[in-house]
This record gives sequence, C-alpha cells and structure tokens, in this order.
Amino acid sequence: MAGKDTDERVEMLPGGFVPGQRDSTQNPMMRAKEVMKTPLPKRFYKDVTISEDDGGYRVLLDGKPIRSPAKNIISVPRLAMAEALQAEWDAQDKEIDPATMPMTRLVNSTIDGVEEAREAILDEIIAYLGNDFLCYPASHPERLVERQKAHWMPVLDWAEGELGGRFVQASGILAVEQSPVMGEALRRHWQSLDRFQLGAAHVLMTLTGSALLPFALWRAFLDEEAVWQAAMVDEDWNIEMWGEDEEATKRRDFRRRDFDAAALVIRAHRS
Repeated sequence: MAGKDTDERVEMLPGGFVPGQRDSTQNPMMRAKEVMKTPLPKRFYKDVTISEDDGGYRVLLDGKPIRSPAKNIISVPRLAMAEALQAEWDAQDKEIDPATMPMTRLVNSTIDGVEEAREAILDEIIAYLGNDFLCYPASHPERLVERQKAHWMPVLDWAEGELGGRFVQASGILAVEQSPVMGEALRRHWQSLDRFQLGAAHVLMTLTGSALLPFALWRAFLDEEAVWQAAMVDEDWNIEMWGEDEEATKRRDFRRRDFDAAALVIRAHRS
C-alpha cells in the first residue's frame, strides 16, 4: 500500500476530548458510540515498531509514522507512552477500533489541540477547583460520611499545605466559594506542564470530577489506585446499596481505561 494511503487511513481515527468544550466528546462512552456509528477502518499494516526521533519516540506502522486527525506526525516524549501506543496498534485485529485505544485518543487530542488551548484548559482546571466535589461531602448515612472522610480529608489537608489556603466544606446542596489564592497557586504549579502532562491532567479531572485528585497524583501524594478509589467513593457506595447495572459497569470500565492512559502519562513524566 502506498504511503499516502497509509497516512490517510491512520488519520481516520478520532482525536478524543476537546479542551474547554462540554459536549458528548467529553464522555468517553458517548465518544465511542459516535465512532461506532461509522464503519471501522481495516487493519492495513503488519509490523508496529518504535523509533527514536529528536529526543522523542514515534510509533511506526510498517515503517511509516502514525498521524493525528489533523495530520500531525505522532511523537511522544516518553518511551512508556510509545510502548502503550505500540501495544494498542499491535492489538488491533481485522479492524482498527478507536474505542479500544485510549492512549491513542489521548495523544491525538493532545497533539492536535492542547497547546493552543493551554490557557483555556488552565482556566477550566481552576474553575473545577472552585467546585471540587471533595468539598461536597454527604451528611448521611454515617458509613458513607466516614468513607468519604477517609478518602478525601487527607487530600484536602495535604492540598491546603501545597496551595496555601483553607478549603470550605459545603453543608447540604448550597454551593461554596473557595479562596482564589489556591486557584492561582494551582495555576502556577501547572503552568509549566508540557502539553502531554496538561492534557492528561485535564482528562483525569473530567473523569474524576476533581482538580485536586490529579494534582495529588502528579505530586505523588496518592498513587493511581488511591486516586481512583477516592473518585469512586459515591459510585461504589451506590453499587453496594443497589447492586451493579450492566451499562453502568461498561461505562465505568471504559472510564477506567481512559483513566489508566492519562495516569500513565503523568507517571512516565514523573519517572
């Protein structure tokens, strides 16, 4: 197959999230359903390899680099990221299914849009911090309250020291306002992140509903499993009370794969 055809077929893959927009593309399950409405491209390559490129890494399909939907050549700064991309492309069978490729979707989105939307992403993160769900604990039942405290209070206490302020805890459903000092401190921390770290932090934020949990992961205060458990406290409680729902379980599994891809990016940069 000619190189031009190869590139064009790779570019059929979707980009993923669009920073600053709140529509169906922000929800990984909705995004997958949109993709599944159109026929999947056939696998057209045999070998998936990695090559070094000016301090970065490219994934090659039969010797040709993969490209993003905006036709940018995909190059990532960490070998662990390239290995994850390689594994996703190598795992495709007769068709290329983007729903099974969370790292590919994340990297496409990052390369095509994060740098241009940097300030908008930072603004959204700060807005999330002002309404972080860790500051909205339940008032009952007692077992849920205690479980939330066990997972959330250590993060809040630690973040107060890191950001130089005190978080206001909501009582009931009324919204609370947080000190803008902490938002500006978080912005200063994340202003220096490269586009891959910032894109990953944004994905983690939208998946968990918290700006503090990705911050805790980035600073290695929590590991990945602890972040996921903290984000899933309420959902786990509902499952215990009412049982599992098949569709909800599928959505959760899909979200976890996106979560793991974004967490890998943070971990790869930290190491």
